Amino acid sequence: QVQLVESGGGLVQPGGSLRLSCAASGFTFSNYDMSWYRQVPGKERELVATLTRFGGVTNYADSVKGRFTISRDNPKNTAYLQMNNLKPEDTAVYYCNAHRISSYWGQGTQVTVSS
Repeated sequence: QVQLVESGGGLVQPGGSLRLSCAASGFTFSNYDMSWYRQVPGKERELVATLTRFGGVTNYADSVKGRFTISRDNPKNTAYLQMNNLKPEDTAVYYCNAHRISSYWGQGTQVTVSS
């Protein structure tokens, strides 16, 4: 059974940091590229960051460049999104996505940036 489970979301003040985790099971994690998306109510899901299966290539949305870092630990079947200098406009539900042969999604974790 394929599962992606996000964790690490929560409420943080502007300028703060959070680290999201995405624990994968039920498929060969190292064969898949990993991405993080985010979505706010009434808007389309937005691609935040992508990391290829061996960690060689990363891409970021312009809005998060220099603040967010995507990484992965293949032996632990886990992907991460380190988010620094958070802004209120980063508030969203964050989803991890494994993609290559198939596409798998987690259930999402809420990130709220507010004072």
